[in-house]
Amino acid sequence: MITLPTTPAFPATVNHLDNGLTLIHHPMPTTPVVVADIWVKAGARAEPDHWTGMAHFLEHMIFKGTDRLLPGQFDYAIEAQGGMSNAATSHDYAHFYMTVAAPHLPETLPHLADLVLHAAIPADEFVRERQVVLEELRQAQDDPDWLGLQALSEQVYPTHPYGRSVLGAVAHLEGFSPETMRGFHQAHYQPENMTVVIAGGIPLEPTLEMIRHSFRGFPAPAPCPTPPEASAQRWQGVRRQTLHLPRLEQARLLMAWIGPGMDQLDAACGMDLLSALLAEGRSSRLVRELREERQWVLDISSGFSLQKEASLFTLQMWLMPDKVTAVEALIRDRLAALTYVPIDAAELMRAKRLLCNDFAFSVETPGQLAGLYGYYSTVGNPEDSYTYTERVQAHTGDSLAALAQRFLSPDTYAVTVLLPQG
Repeated sequence: MITLPTTPAFPATVNHLDNGLTLIHHPMPTTPVVVADIWVKAGARAEPDHWTGMAHFLEHMIFKGTDRLLPGQFDYAIEAQGGMSNAATSHDYAHFYMTVAAPHLPETLPHLADLVLHAAIPADEFVRERQVVLEELRQAQDDPDWLGLQALSEQVYPTHPYGRSVLGAVAHLEGFSPETMRGFHQAHYQPENMTVVIAGGIPLEPTLEMIRHSFRGFPAPAPCPTPPEASAQRWQGVRRQTLHLPRLEQARLLMAWIGPGMDQLDAACGMDLLSALLAEGRSSRLVRELREERQWVLDISSGFSLQKEASLFTLQMWLMPDKVTAVEALIRDRLAALTYVPIDAAELMRAKRLLCNDFAFSVETPGQLAGLYGYYSTVGNPEDSYTYTERVQAHTGDSLAALAQRFLSPDTYAVTVLLPQG
């Protein structure tokens, strides 16, 4: 059992509007800019199996105008004020954000809200933008690192939406129509699925008034196919695949394990620590041994991707083909040792300091704060975002050994090897 230190007060306010919309407001009085970030629980995991890529394609189409805004008019309005806007889609969410000078928020926020709530999805723009999305998918398929990670995800999540590409599949993308996309949009872009984060130089009261005015008149929900209930099942043994790719100069060794989701946040923070211990920085265990001392790999990285459920822990190595077997065997041995060899106190302190410093550096700007709050609100609770450093500091060598035994088995994992063709 981990005992948490006292957590600092959450510095933002969370407001639940009458229509079901959530507003998170973080005032920064000395900051001259404001970030408005709209998060929607409508990522790739909301897609039926035959609609893969819909959420990402819709992200593109959101910016193609409404009945009141012509295509490109929003971009011009934001850029004319010196601001910027963008969007992103993942499995758990889609979000749309802009940065503007604080005095310009009242005139620009209604435009962003109009796009997200009332996207027209015009047929001519739909046809043109589909080619952009297909080209994005083709470019990804020419990237060996993307191919490797996607193949690895399909091994880890064979029956869960997390295993599908957010970019979708060509056959599905070519079969979409503006009508089906409008149905997906009207089904999921509803206030109960939406969080708006406002961070920067504007007080709460005028922010609330702007939100109430801009985020009204949601379209009536439309019927839409829903994906079947799915859970990421753990397995026994090693799931292995080897891909031979043209024009590949260095081999890749990718290994993955299913980790705890947002509902096990203490454990998730411990997995971050294990990732840092193994392969974050030159003095981390695997970087030091495999790259610096043995010189068996050209590079190595580790990562823990926190998701709503069934997160992903990965190790990635860039190496020569003749070292793949030896490197995999050594990693399995070092993972086993995590469960019975005590972690040195100085080593643990280094990893904690690294993660806590990274967190401190990631909450300095309005954009960083908006992303942090929006993500946590979409997949969990926004207040939990500020408990990260305390949860990290609370871990001990024993708690990390228990997590390694539970989640990082040297005998149960997925592995994808990329080798040069021929």
